[in-house]
Amino acid sequence: MSSTPQSPSAGRPLSPGAIALMLMLCLSWGFNQIAVKLVLPDVPPMLQALSRSAGALPVLLIIGWFRGVKFFDRDGTLWAGVSAGIIFGIEFVLIYQGLLLTSASRAVVFLYTAPFFVALGSYVFLGERLRAAQWAGLGLSFAGVALAIGVPQANVDAKVLLGDMLIVGGGALWAATTLIVKATPLIRAPAEKGLGYQVALSIPIFILAAWFGDEKLTHMPSALSLSLLAYQAFWVVGLTFLLWFALVKAYSASKLSAFTFITPLFGVVASYFIMHDTLTLAFGAAALLVIAGLYLVNRPESARAEVAPDPNV
Repeated sequence: MSSTPQSPSAGRPLSPGAIALMLMLCLSWGFNQIAVKLVLPDVPPMLQALSRSAGALPVLLIIGWFRGVKFFDRDGTLWAGVSAGIIFGIEFVLIYQGLLLTSASRAVVFLYTAPFFVALGSYVFLGERLRAAQWAGLGLSFAGVALAIGVPQANVDAKVLLGDMLIVGGGALWAATTLIVKATPLIRAPAEKGLGYQVALSIPIFILAAWFGDEKLTHMPSALSLSLLAYQAFWVVGLTFLLWFALVKAYSASKLSAFTFITPLFGVVASYFIMHDTLTLAFGAAALLVIAGLYLVNRPESARAEVAPDPNV
């Protein structure tokens, strides 16, 4: 069997600009977790997800219009876009439903198994070959996330385990959308169109999920909740997800995905300032683990390794 052709971006190192963007994205996503929690008393989870997608879609259309994106041209992306959109919607349904069954700390740890699914999928489908040091780096980063959030309690029941599995499923679907972008004609589509598929198709999925869950607004959301909903819709989904989509098209999926380990660390810091949680020495150790893991994942190969002949040729 012939080997899978390597993705053009598989070996491309992250530029300083890409690293800065990823740090900004992770900071935004870390605070987004706090925003969702603050809005929950006013707006149920599926209605939050619905308002987020419904608010982000016009943002994508406006940005795409200014950039001359032809959303409805036939470019061979339809079925890949539909697949990514359906997976995107189901991903957030699983995550929100899992959060109802398991603790937030367990959920964050299990959600960030996504980079492992990306790394495995990149190896199988995209031809990205991760070195042993890169696999070790992913392991170190994940260990850092687990330490920062807190070691999950061992005494769990079947209900909590079901929630854990739903969160893992959400992480796997998150990885799947990343891999679909890399392995299909979506890689050549404008970022606005690729993300537009996901946001637009998630809307009916969230409507159905909210209907089946009998979710309703029982009172007018507060000004804070409305502002945080706007933050989620316009900034997080409308802009940061767009930037993420563009980065996925240009750089190694597994290396980018490794950076998402920083997101829950930023979430812990946001919790300290907003929710008045206590930071411990464990957080410092966790940050060092994450930084060490990211270094191993993104460390370029030595010049000798780059020019060494392939023994399989």
